[in-house]
Amino acid sequence: MKRKSRKVAIVGSGLVGSSCAYSMVNQAICDEIMMVDRTYDRAMAQALDLSHCMDFMGTRTKVYAGTTSDCAGMDIVILTAGANPKPGQTRLDVLDDAKTITRSIVTPIVESGFDGIFVIAANPVDIVTYLVWQISGLPRHRVIGTGTSIDSSRLKTLLSEVFSIDPRSVNGYALGEHGESQFVAWSHVTIGGKPILHILDQHRERFKNLDLGDIARKTKDAGWEIFTRKGSTHFGIGSALAYIARSILNDEHKIIAVSAILDGEYGMKGTCTGVPAIIAGEGIQELIELNLNEEESAKFTASCDIIRRGIDSLSLS
Repeated sequence: MKRKSRKVAIVGSGLVGSSCAYSMVNQAICDEIMMVDRTYDRAMAQALDLSHCMDFMGTRTKVYAGTTSDCAGMDIVILTAGANPKPGQTRLDVLDDAKTITRSIVTPIVESGFDGIFVIAANPVDIVTYLVWQISGLPRHRVIGTGTSIDSSRLKTLLSEVFSIDPRSVNGYALGEHGESQFVAWSHVTIGGKPILHILDQHRERFKNLDLGDIARKTKDAGWEIFTRKGSTHFGIGSALAYIARSILNDEHKIIAVSAILDGEYGMKGTCTGVPAIIAGEGIQELIELNLNEEESAKFTASCDIIRRGIDSLSLS
């Protein structure tokens, strides 16, 4: 019996796209990866370079170059191509450029007959995810942004250093915008299943110098710290993209903080923001509505309002 190949297209063959592809090749997440870029030679070069890894891998992944018009048979299209903010700008400062780039990419992909799942990393990711949903006409559960997945990972890494544990023993989320208005839902952060607020209350002397506000600030600013030091962030977000793709292709039902279009969840509509979601074979199977406290709910509402204003500022006609 012929087995259906699992195919992923990565649009944008720069640092993020190539890091994502390399992570997927290393983990044998799919059978085929098609690299797409506005410069075909660049996509071809990345595909060739990645294909030369196969002798050293446990499983072979076919990697080749293509175009947006070749996406019809893909299970997932990953969008990494976008407008990068310059020093001093925020992710929201590149909205107009992001709209133009997103439309120029998504339109020919949909016209090719693509009927799979979009996974988006291009910034500002929450608004770009909403744009992709509007332009593509796909149901909202098949349009997923990386959202605060990378921010939540950064949070876990910071806490693992404080508590001297494996980051995977920390559970918790940064929520809201992948940007300045994000926040940490401390009421839902646990260490080995125990709420962090209970741990701090029971061990006040031991952790008297721990400032949760400082941890939240470092979580939010981590990307900018990397960007100002080397001009880009790509290994972490590339791995996040691969992680989301793996949960889709393997129907893993992992709970990941992603950019999701809200339709009443958390009392919000007409916006897209970072919330935990069950990621499975059809995309977002379910959004997890956390029971936020009053302060967290206010921060969530404020973050959603910022994203909504960004969405409303763009005419989709």
